[in-house]
Amino acid sequence: MKKYGRTFHLPTSPGVGSDDKIIQDLTHMRAADEVVFTEKMDGENTTIFSGGCHARSPDSGYHASRDWMKAYAAGISPSLSENERIVGEYLFAKHSVAYDELPSYFLGFAWIVGDEVQSWDETLGRFEELGVMPVPVLQRGKFNDAGVNSVLNLLDLNTQEGFVVRSISPFLESDMATHIAKYVREGHVQSDIHWTKAQIVKNGLRRDS
Repeated sequence: MKKYGRTFHLPTSPGVGSDDKIIQDLTHMRAADEVVFTEKMDGENTTIFSGGCHARSPDSGYHASRDWMKAYAAGISPSLSENERIVGEYLFAKHSVAYDELPSYFLGFAWIVGDEVQSWDETLGRFEELGVMPVPVLQRGKFNDAGVNSVLNLLDLNTQEGFVVRSISPFLESDMATHIAKYVREGHVQSDIHWTKAQIVKNGLRRDS
């Protein structure tokens, strides 16, 4: 089991917390032929691997909300090789954002083989093979001020957490600090009680899900 790396905040992200990190080098992002902006979903970072699944920290303890995820992962894990991981947001339990029309409680955003995060288009192809729904895509294009502003105009930060932007090309996990970043709304966490300590409130699925 391997912990998924930290995604740094963009310098303009208003939701930077005291223990968060800010991306210091935007050279690779600006030089990328194309990037993809996806919605930052308010869930629990979760990895599916050949032996099952785990929350972002592999040694996380039991929580009742994770029962659905374990059953879901059991249907995918047998199709994964030992060096293959699917990473996404697990959205069964409401955190700070409530969802009513999710296509699935697990939405993938990364396919990792060995120590390499695969290209976005190949990731979508692998998701389709496995039956994994991806996080919503907001926009594809160049990473520049105009592109960021265009994406922000698509978001309602009263009901959405923000966005994640990454190069569509593959990159090493060790290069995550320069090839992927996030923008999170100000004051995102709206409760003093961590979701794992509160009563479980289920998010909603679409009727066709």
